[in-house]
Amino acid sequence: MIYGAMKFSVGNSLKLAFRPWVEGLENIPAEGPAILASNHLSFSDSFFLPAVLDRKVTFIAKAEYFTSPGIKGKLTAAFFKGVGQLPVDRSGGRGAGEAAIRSGIEVLERGELFGIYPEGTRSPDGRLYRGKPGGLARVTLATGAPVIPVAMIDTEKVQPPGKIVPKMIRPGIRIGKPLDFSRYHGMDGDRFILRSVTDEVMYEIMKLSGQEYVDIYATAAKRQIAEAAKKQAEAEKAAKKSGSGAQ
Repeated sequence: MIYGAMKFSVGNSLKLAFRPWVEGLENIPAEGPAILASNHLSFSDSFFLPAVLDRKVTFIAKAEYFTSPGIKGKLTAAFFKGVGQLPVDRSGGRGAGEAAIRSGIEVLERGELFGIYPEGTRSPDGRLYRGKPGGLARVTLATGAPVIPVAMIDTEKVQPPGKIVPKMIRPGIRIGKPLDFSRYHGMDGDRFILRSVTDEVMYEIMKLSGQEYVDIYATAAKRQIAEAAKKQAEAEKAAKKSGSGAQ
């Protein structure tokens, strides 16, 4: 009931304001379980995709959205629960990963749609990064649910990281044909199979999105970017100090 109310209010508002274009809606099954595996460009991805679908889709979200203190924190938690987000502690290591996998399996066992971002975090620069094999591949091999690749287009321009007020730019969504990995049933303990499944999905997302692919994890790229920014700031500070000393 809450999801329906949120979809009507938030979803319709998003469609009216941003007019997102969609290709491949026919690839979403009318019923039964399926995994929507998407690239991740913006915080708004988890709202634009459900807004254009007739069926409910459940994503996992970081636990901080559900545990922030105060009235604002409670409202935020209520909102994320209302739009079908499941809290997962991403800082808890292997235990947190297992919890995310169990949550995904439970959603699919109910015959629903489960949304996941194989990159594990938002792209820091608009490029597509290596998919993490632990979640997506294990969930599909455990349930037999088909994987539907999804490409979000230009959502990072609508709401760049760190920006609260969105820009009125029309984003797009491309939905690919379902991928069947039943040939690997019972092989979810094989890390080479997990990697193969994940890479196949990421390749389909790349074709749909047109993004440049980078064969490292997005988390590693973020660390590299942060370290480079830190070094640049230190160099500028040293240069400024040196210039002041010369005067």
